[in-house]
Amino acid sequence: MTPTLPDILIGCLLTLNAPLPPEAAGDYMAARMGLLAMLAALAAQEAERGPAARIWENQAIGDLFAHLSDDYRAHFSDTLAAAAQAGDGDFTWSGLDRTNAALRSVLIDLHQEAERRDDGDLQRAILKLYQAMADARRLDLAGATGG
Repeated sequence: MTPTLPDILIGCLLTLNAPLPPEAAGDYMAARMGLLAMLAALAAQEAERGPAARIWENQAIGDLFAHLSDDYRAHFSDTLAAAAQAGDGDFTWSGLDRTNAALRSVLIDLHQEAERRDDGDLQRAILKLYQAMADARRLDLAGATGG
């Protein structure tokens, strides 16, 4: 799971608000400051890339839905329409996340239906989309090596 900006900022808040005993200095204090620096770096990445990742993701899921066969579209017509309107035009963080949650829910249902129908092509397209979505939301830790 990639933490959201509010999750990261709450982590900073909790770290800063925890009272320290007098003996918690030296290495402990240095480690605590290192944790805060890491959280700040993650927050900066999420603030920079988070909205773009959500907008791209919502569009990519919508594009996948747009290219479904008529049979799938008929099966999911009501839920596709509802998901498409979940946060229509709301580009706040919460609006983007609301739209994304609705689209992901339908995507999961579609994936289950593709598995039920043994539709290998659609399953591969969905798995490829899942990977791209994870890549778009990945946050990098300083000093971590990529895999």
